Amino acid sequence: MGTKSAFNWITLWASLLFVVILGFSRLSYGMFLPGIQREIGGSYGQLGILGTVNFIGYLAGTLCLSPLISRYPDRKPILNRWTCILLGLAMVGSAFSDHPAELGLWRFAIGWLSAFATVLVLSIAMDAVRPAERGVASGLIWLGGSAGILATGLLAPLTIDPSQLQGWRYAWAAMGFFGVIAAVGFEYVTRKRGTAGTASPAASNPREQAGEKVYRLLLSPKKLLFLIASYFFFGWGYIIYFTYLIPYLTSQGIPSLYAGLVWSGIGFAGLFNGWIGGKAIDRWPSGYTLGSGLILGTIGTLGVTTGHLFGTAAGAVLIGLVSFITPPLMTTALLRRHVPHHAYAACLSLATAFFAAGQIIGPIVGGVGVDRYGLRFGVASSAIFMAISAALAGAYGRQQRKQEARDFGG
Repeated sequence: MGTKSAFNWITLWASLLFVVILGFSRLSYGMFLPGIQREIGGSYGQLGILGTVNFIGYLAGTLCLSPLISRYPDRKPILNRWTCILLGLAMVGSAFSDHPAELGLWRFAIGWLSAFATVLVLSIAMDAVRPAERGVASGLIWLGGSAGILATGLLAPLTIDPSQLQGWRYAWAAMGFFGVIAAVGFEYVTRKRGTAGTASPAASNPREQAGEKVYRLLLSPKKLLFLIASYFFFGWGYIIYFTYLIPYLTSQGIPSLYAGLVWSGIGFAGLFNGWIGGKAIDRWPSGYTLGSGLILGTIGTLGVTTGHLFGTAAGAVLIGLVSFITPPLMTTALLRRHVPHHAYAACLSLATAFFAAGQIIGPIVGGVGVDRYGLRFGVASSAIFMAISAALAGAYGRQQRKQEARDFGG
């Protein structure tokens, strides 16, 4: 079947899956951290390591997926179906954890499955959208992560309040069941519209497949290296902020309702970011566009240094508005523009592996900073790595401009 506009049922269900893949399975951990610590115990540094375990699983999943989909490109729909269903069930299982080691095993499995789901859902959904609208479609899908954060923040009275000892368990179980429903819905619309069997003529060209090497595309300084490096440092920086922001607020005696509203503010602002960022990258497909959002996000992370709730909240909303969803969706869209169709899924998988590596390092570095210098310093340290990410995105934009000048001159 032919491609469709960015606004279609496949994109909608993909966005609902990203509520689970990003908002629930990955980022809800930082929101639930105070409740988990009260019931299971451990320092924030130790519990941050459990977050790292999740991203180790995420990295392992991306590294396994790339050769898998390269060898069996026609099996993506089947693989995606079971991955998304198992992700929802793993979240339900994690709600029954009684010890850190047990929770760590579930977090590893969830990371592995969410890595598969991220790449497969995006790849399948993007195949169904017209090329000129893929930035908007990517934005609509990624804003599902913002919706997940928004929903998680509204659960704060249930998950943060000391009187609700089991609240985080109930929330995670409900999120897992929602994930199973979203997986079934996505499977239904892709099968109904025939997207699962759609293949691009470009993918059937064996000479092109043999000539293009994924690693050369991603790791060449003249191609995509600066973009991938920016993605790596963004993963490092943003995960520190999202892991320790809520623990910082609760340590300041902020009521659980207000802390939840700050968290929800990120998600609410991110709903606009997904649409704005998608439109922007379609109109200005450049590393400069990506770098602009990252610079503003760096400023937002420094809101915690004010020591006031208003400054922290304003910074959080700024992050949600310009640099929470923007880097993943823009990286996704830029890769879609600059790699061959047949190599896109493999390239996205490897790019996601670099992103995951940054997220593995982030909680460890942030945990050390928290244990030595306090939660405020730990959260604010994310600005360092966000700034590096912005600089690398700018370097990629400059490289693009030089390449366009060479092509025009030639």
